[in-house]
Amino acid sequence: MLMPKKNRIGIYELLFKEGVMVTKKDVHVPKHPELADKTVPDLHAMEAGQSPRARGYVKEQSAWRHFCWNLTSEGVQHLRGYLHLPPEIVPATLRRSRLEGERPARLTRGEADRDTYRRSAVPPGADKKAEAGAGSATEFQFRGGFGRGRGQPPQ
Repeated sequence: MLMPKKNRIGIYELLFKEGVMVTKKDVHVPKHPELADKTVPDLHAMEAGQSPRARGYVKEQSAWRHFCWNLTSEGVQHLRGYLHLPPEIVPATLRRSRLEGERPARLTRGEADRDTYRRSAVPPGADKKAEAGAGSATEFQFRGGFGRGRGQPPQ
């Protein structure tokens, strides 16, 4: 498909930067959502994904109403040459994720306080069984049942 070179380069830059590109299978979408600042139609993004797929530079997956292209290692080399990028720049899918912070040190058995874990609303030494169950209420109230009849007046 004929398209401006700046659109093709914008699409390939996004594909190389992220390593993955997703487009909606709708030819009437005016702009690709991730390339909205470059005013690239979604149709151009769909058609630009066909050529690298045929050459084996991307792996295509169809999911319901979307195309998803994953960049292969051959595609990384090809786009690096096409976009004139140095070898230090790699797609986001090939970067290792870093842990933001170290995990807190684990407490040993002697340091862990089990009483803080087993917090209770009942003070220690109180009778828990007297306050729970059906017989815990000392006053019983019998009201009218489920709207049948008028019921008794409150006492």
